[in-house]
Amino acid sequence: MAALDFRLTGIAAGKTLPEQLRAERRKRSMSLRDAAEKTGLSPTTIASLERGGGSVASLLRLLAVIAPAARRRAPERSYWGQGDKEDRDSRFTPSDFMAGIYAAFGEIDLDPCGHLLSPVIAHRRILLSEGGDGLVDEWSGKFAFVNPPYSQLLRWLRRAHDQWCAGKVETVVCLVPVRTDSAWFHETLSADADIYLLRGRVRFLDTQGRGQHTPFSLMILTLGATCQQKNRYAELVPGLWLARSVRAVSGDQGHRSLTPAE
Repeated sequence: MAALDFRLTGIAAGKTLPEQLRAERRKRSMSLRDAAEKTGLSPTTIASLERGGGSVASLLRLLAVIAPAARRRAPERSYWGQGDKEDRDSRFTPSDFMAGIYAAFGEIDLDPCGHLLSPVIAHRRILLSEGGDGLVDEWSGKFAFVNPPYSQLLRWLRRAHDQWCAGKVETVVCLVPVRTDSAWFHETLSADADIYLLRGRVRFLDTQGRGQHTPFSLMILTLGATCQQKNRYAELVPGLWLARSVRAVSGDQGHRSLTPAE
């Protein structure tokens, strides 16, 4: 079973399948002997499965008892969730994607959440990997590009909006997941930002230079971008601009609508 390098959903968390098996058994307060009695396997076989050994047939018998709803995770989702939070946040925007950003919006003055291994080219980078903190350090420049740590997505979007409103930067472009469920997004950010829904998935790079498509959709969110910049980006990168939200003139005054940009 050691050759089966995958993880499951519908079962306790773990970095590897054997870790998931052990965590799920303990979560159910089952000893090896308890699990053996319920599965018809020997305690030695179950212990072997939890170390990465055993057979597929034994694995299926164990799962039928401790995690009957378990199923294999999609490869992209498994990859994206690997490692601790710092590792999961270290996903870098590839150079081929950045080419469209440079061509449409120009040279990047500031990357507030930069990393030494990131391909993003900027005149100034606040390096998270060296103790810098774009959530605290002052922003400056004409154009800031933000591919934030997704574990703190809302905090970074608030920071970008605050720095733009304060005039610290003229234009901000954020590459973020399509997550628009927060009240702050609808009540504040959507009134100032333009959104470009990207077609397809971006293939991010990890710290080893390996690429994997995101398991979720992404959007470009801009503050202060000109019509010329937005039109140029649409010419280069497949997707759809959505116009800035406006409060409805009639009907429910709490409703905001997005319409295709001209």
